[in-house]
Amino acid sequence: MYTPASDRYEKMKYLRCGKSGILLPRISLGLWHNFGSVDRFENMVEMVHTAFDAGITHFDLANNYGPVYGSAEENFGRILERDMRPFRDEMIISTKAGYDMWPGPYGDHGSRKYLIASLDQSLKRMGLDYVDIFYHHRPDPETPLEETMEALSDIVRSGKALYAGISNYNSEDTRKAAEILRANHTPLLLNQVNYNMLDRWTEEDGLQDTCEEVGAGMICFSPLAQGVLTDRYLKGIPEDSRAKRNFFLHESSLTPELLDKVSRLNDIAAGRGQTLAEMSLAWILRRDRVTSVLIGASRPEQILTNVKFLSNLEFTDDELAEIDSILA
Repeated sequence: MYTPASDRYEKMKYLRCGKSGILLPRISLGLWHNFGSVDRFENMVEMVHTAFDAGITHFDLANNYGPVYGSAEENFGRILERDMRPFRDEMIISTKAGYDMWPGPYGDHGSRKYLIASLDQSLKRMGLDYVDIFYHHRPDPETPLEETMEALSDIVRSGKALYAGISNYNSEDTRKAAEILRANHTPLLLNQVNYNMLDRWTEEDGLQDTCEEVGAGMICFSPLAQGVLTDRYLKGIPEDSRAKRNFFLHESSLTPELLDKVSRLNDIAAGRGQTLAEMSLAWILRRDRVTSVLIGASRPEQILTNVKFLSNLEFTDDELAEIDSILA
């Protein structure tokens, strides 16, 4: 039987999520990649154990994570049943619905029918009575926002989720969603968005300010820009990389100009005693405006490497100015 590290909570830093009672780990584990039906199950088990031993208590899924759709939830359910069930109350488990999941007009977007049916399927796949956070995965302009948010409120009231979240919502839609949820006595817990040094739309859109105003937290995915903000591509494009497979990152996007910027960022990271990946993660959490950063991993060692950055979240004004000048 798996026995977690006794010092796991001493290894991690936690931050309050908005104005809620929930503390999220500064690093959360996303199961978007490498937990599907095509991946090795024992490696998944080792990654979940490694994360939990490091104090990572938040595990993030969605209905269509795989491949195939639903298989990440099924595999996570197998891991829970195998040896993590005794620690369920120490875990924050989230899932989402909003993208394509099953054929026909009721397996996508933001209708009440889709959200409730999808969560029921997710709970069955994971063998859970409830998830801690249930997100609407993306805005749906064809469905009234009131219908989508009221469905989230009813899901929370039913006990099938403890908190309501949204993902990929801009500042304006976040404010509207929070108002509807608040009227239904279901506060918005957090918004999950794409954010990194190369993609700062949340700052330009004012989303970080909006989340603070409505009392919600913010958690970000793709913090390393699908691997661009690492040293992986500085000496060429590896054959086994996402760029070679055009898997969420296209080889054509790795232009000489971009790689020159990444190389200069790598020099700054080296001067800080960090890898570029560590500095990129630290940059996101530097001001406590982002509650948690979602990391992905293909092997346990990557999780342990990523956790190291928590010991150095401080940046000098000169470092921040140099980063901005490189990426301007």
